[in-house]
Amino acid sequence: MARVSVAALRRLHRTHGPRRAARALALTPEPHPWLRALSLVTVVLAGAWLGLLIVGNVRVPVGPMNTTMALRPSLSGGTKINVSPLGALELDSHLAPVRLDVNVDQLDPERSQALVDHPERISGLQNEVVHDVEHGTFDLAVRSCVAVVSGATALGLAVYRRPGRALAAGGLALALLAASGATAYATWNPKSVLEPKFSGLLSSAPSLVGNARSIVTEFDVYQKELARLVTNVTKLYDVTSTLPAYQPDPTTIRVLHVSDIHLNPASWKIIASLVEQYKVDVIVDSGDTMDHGTAAENGFLDPVKDLGVPYVWVRGNHDSMITQRYLERMKNVHVLDDGRAETVAGLRFAGTGDPQFTPDRSTVPGGGATEQMAGTRLASALREQQARGTPVDVAVAHEPSAARETDGTVPLVLCGHLHHEDTEVMKYGTRLRMEGSTGGSGLRAVEHEYPAPIEASILYFDRDNHRLQAWDAIKLGGLGQTTAEVSRHLPEENLPGATPTPSSPSNASPPAGP
Repeated sequence: MARVSVAALRRLHRTHGPRRAARALALTPEPHPWLRALSLVTVVLAGAWLGLLIVGNVRVPVGPMNTTMALRPSLSGGTKINVSPLGALELDSHLAPVRLDVNVDQLDPERSQALVDHPERISGLQNEVVHDVEHGTFDLAVRSCVAVVSGATALGLAVYRRPGRALAAGGLALALLAASGATAYATWNPKSVLEPKFSGLLSSAPSLVGNARSIVTEFDVYQKELARLVTNVTKLYDVTSTLPAYQPDPTTIRVLHVSDIHLNPASWKIIASLVEQYKVDVIVDSGDTMDHGTAAENGFLDPVKDLGVPYVWVRGNHDSMITQRYLERMKNVHVLDDGRAETVAGLRFAGTGDPQFTPDRSTVPGGGATEQMAGTRLASALREQQARGTPVDVAVAHEPSAARETDGTVPLVLCGHLHHEDTEVMKYGTRLRMEGSTGGSGLRAVEHEYPAPIEASILYFDRDNHRLQAWDAIKLGGLGQTTAEVSRHLPEENLPGATPTPSSPSNASPPAGP
């Protein structure tokens, strides 16, 4: 039997009177109960989800870290911990239609500094973290209840336009949330931390994460080391802001040479501090800024835009073409590849990217020959620049074997790759300056007994003749250390009593390239 609409009832009431209208209304069937129930459940679920999405987040300080906690609908439950930009850890902590999401946002500088100023607090850091998590979880539960009830009630009122139905929707939402909480409590699995599932960059480096079982069984050791790491990273930032700066002639061009950052986020703070302290004119990065070269890592490069000076960069064997294209879109970045030359901050640079990309495991035996070939092409480009009357002042390559092929074609060549600094004047007069790892070898620093230091250099050039006057080698202690040393170095021709020599390489000619 067809249902009579409201408009039709009104017409019947006007034309045939209330009795006829009442009879028609009596003949109109009510919706099936299960359809009404399904409609109510749909409104409740949609309203609860919207409520959680809009106001269900809680910002919680956990020790010296800022985190964001949220409950999200899920078919399998569990806990997901997002550690940007490294990836995420997933734990099968419970079975319920809600999942706990925890985002680790950033290190709070004030709370970290408090640990530095009052080291006695480190012993109580574990209890502080536990208290913070408990407090945050309670706040999240209260806020989630309010969000779920408010969302379901508001949507129920918008759909049904009847306060009774809206309150019923809110009550049902609260009952569902309580049932989900009870289910999560009943199925809680504290041992899930022993078998985490890694995603993102963490999944490709499980050896760097460590054995989860040993982390649990030796938690006291780990929590003490973690607290020490937090305090030392803060001290490291302070150290870079108080380094003694060389005060050369005002006409000097100052170049900061960095290399092999390997996805260490602490490096950007250190680089920014060095730029400010030493009044750097241009930064040169000789590659391996990334670790895997994936698009997921690209966000790590965004601080380059805020360094305030030009950034000259060549591709390393851990940097992909995806990395290179991302950097090429930044206005202050000058990407050098295939012998390309550019004048930046008064100096002329030329460089080439590493021909190999090792994270994709495509490296083949005899890769050194490929590196040497890239260096030979760079040397040929340098000769062409010399012939055009636009000689290059500084060449840049990632691999030392490629850099050595430029001997005799340029006064100075910069490289990295080996994670330790070194300097030599090659046979035909070109000075090779190899930088250590400005990222302290990145995540690899935790693989060895002694952490790798963080290294960088400040190079001083005469603004008129572009001759290298001096350089400061800066070495900072790696993870768990707070040492810092700055050593001054002068080229032989600038030592007291030395006879000045031309700024170009030796008059001896290197073998001609192909």
